[in-house]
Amino acid sequence: MASERERRPDAVRSQSNESLPPNSTVRPPDLQYGRSVSQYDPDATAMTQREDVIKFEQGRIRALQEERLAIQKKTFTKWMNSFLLKARMEVEDLFTDLADGKKLLKLLEIISGEKLGKPNNGKMRVHKVENVNKSLAFLHTKVRLESIGAEDIVDGNPRLILGLIWTIILRFQIQEIEIDVDEENESSEKKSAKDALLLWCQRKTNGYPGVNIQDFTGSWRSGLGFNALIHAHRPDLINFSALQPSRHIENLNNAFDIANNELGIPRLLDAEDVDQSRPDEKSVITYVASYYHTFARMKNEQKSGRRIANIVGQMMDADKMKVHYEHLTSDLLEWIRMKVLELEDRSFPNSLEGIQKELLRFKQYRTVEKPPKYKERSEIEALYFHINTQLKSLNQPAFAPPDGQLIHDLERSWEGLEHAEHRREVALRQELLRQEWLEQLNYKF
Repeated sequence: MASERERRPDAVRSQSNESLPPNSTVRPPDLQYGRSVSQYDPDATAMTQREDVIKFEQGRIRALQEERLAIQKKTFTKWMNSFLLKARMEVEDLFTDLADGKKLLKLLEIISGEKLGKPNNGKMRVHKVENVNKSLAFLHTKVRLESIGAEDIVDGNPRLILGLIWTIILRFQIQEIEIDVDEENESSEKKSAKDALLLWCQRKTNGYPGVNIQDFTGSWRSGLGFNALIHAHRPDLINFSALQPSRHIENLNNAFDIANNELGIPRLLDAEDVDQSRPDEKSVITYVASYYHTFARMKNEQKSGRRIANIVGQMMDADKMKVHYEHLTSDLLEWIRMKVLELEDRSFPNSLEGIQKELLRFKQYRTVEKPPKYKERSEIEALYFHINTQLKSLNQPAFAPPDGQLIHDLERSWEGLEHAEHRREVALRQELLRQEWLEQLNYKF
């Protein structure tokens, strides 16, 4: 005969539950003995593992993103300060120091060379928004801005502030870079901005062992690329052959220190920021662009120096030509003066033979002595005009020779020579006729 429990299973279960303390829950049999459901369910185990992996990856990505944002913040802050130094201003915290708009306005004025107007005091929020709006309005005339409002900057939105500074860097530091694809043909296709900067880096570092610039991330990790850029422009600063490719931090610090101390390139990055499998591209581009602009400025200064040296050289040449002109003119005027005295002399020999010799000497003067002096006179006139042409090209006052050595003084003296020459010829021919007549009379008697 079945027992009472067998006949009333529900009652048994009810009694079991009644024996539990209040607010207690009934655990499944497997949990009552310390075993999880997943031990009996492989799909649940796999799902839990996948969730753990996803959570880990998401956490890792967030950590990398935060690290990247921190590097950008540090790089962009140092980049801003390299310009604000001229106005004796400094950004300490990029996410808060731009809130009043003053430093942002000053940065844009310095980097663009344009006046943006005096900012408000920036104490009240409305004044801060107004100052930032001035900056954004100016930027809208230079570049397309999206999803960035003055309130975002005033409120210190990290991502939008970094995006704004990156936009400014792109517009005023990267976009201006332009490189000919064919170096020997200026009319060839041109690359600009980031592509041009990469091409410039590749050309300057071409041939350096251990350097292969293909991007603005991992290509710079060893530090050799930065050292090669410096060595290509200033080989006196770096012993490239002494660098060891495996010593990344040492190579990076070597380049960064020399760039900062010898070339005035601000140290925007730390070696540890670059010695990574994939450094932050924006930060590397910003720093490498500083190298480009520094070396481009050096090249322009060298060109300007050569141009100035050329101008100074031309002015010195002009001064030498002035002295030469004065010597030539003085010598020629003195020769003319002496020759006129000689031609005006009428103390002829009193014989036919003597007059014939004088005529022969006069002929030699005309055919041998005078032509080189005529050529000399032409050269003096050409020299005078050459001096003034050169002085005009140098924006210098025209050459004014001393009194008595002007071109018209020379012309007047030369005319006097020709008149004396003509009178000499007439006098000689008259004296020749007289001597011939006397000779005939003497022959008759």
